[in-house]
Amino acid sequence: MTDNRVIFETVRPWLDAKGFTPDRIAALDAAIAGEAAPVPTSAENAQVAPFDRWLPHILKHEGGYVNHPKDPGGATNKGIIQRTYDSWRDRQGQPRQSVRNITDAEVAAIYRRDYWDAVKGDDLPAGVDYCVFDFAVNSGINRAAKYLQGAVSVAQDGKIGPATIAAVKAKQPAAIINEICNSRMAFLRGLATFPTFGKGWTRRVEEVRSLALGAAG
Repeated sequence: MTDNRVIFETVRPWLDAKGFTPDRIAALDAAIAGEAAPVPTSAENAQVAPFDRWLPHILKHEGGYVNHPKDPGGATNKGIIQRTYDSWRDRQGQPRQSVRNITDAEVAAIYRRDYWDAVKGDDLPAGVDYCVFDFAVNSGINRAAKYLQGAVSVAQDGKIGPATIAAVKAKQPAAIINEICNSRMAFLRGLATFPTFGKGWTRRVEEVRSLALGAAG
């Protein structure tokens, strides 16, 4: 448990601000739990690239090394499964090794190339970018792309191109975020593994919703 001084230092810069935004609430929760440094304030976030802003939130949910017998992905570390890590090391001309030994630099590079860039994160509005990014990590790029396309009423071919981006920018971000999160929960509840992982998945989606809506403004 974090001591009161650390909690106070977390809260103090916000006392004269406009209140506790979702980002600030998440930072306070982290400080109380002693899990992480506070997330940036809104002013600081303006200076942080979107990918760099959202990756720590992704990693918080993904956790460390696990090899759960009911997880079809098998051995996983920081959300990267062994098969994905093997493929990455092969492309880099490096010998394969256990995903337990993955470096932070490799983690960031894999998330950027295989997920963020794949869903055109840099082209999506604030909040929608995180919503789709997290969905892609948790349930696959193709599914996340199709649900985004469904939310903006374009052909659901799983490929985010100019038509999808244009439709996204023509719709209110909050409406897109809520529709994706609602559809995402409906999908997750239909999985056979929901009784095992459902509580964590639900908590994750609702946190994504809150932070994404806060970023959308």
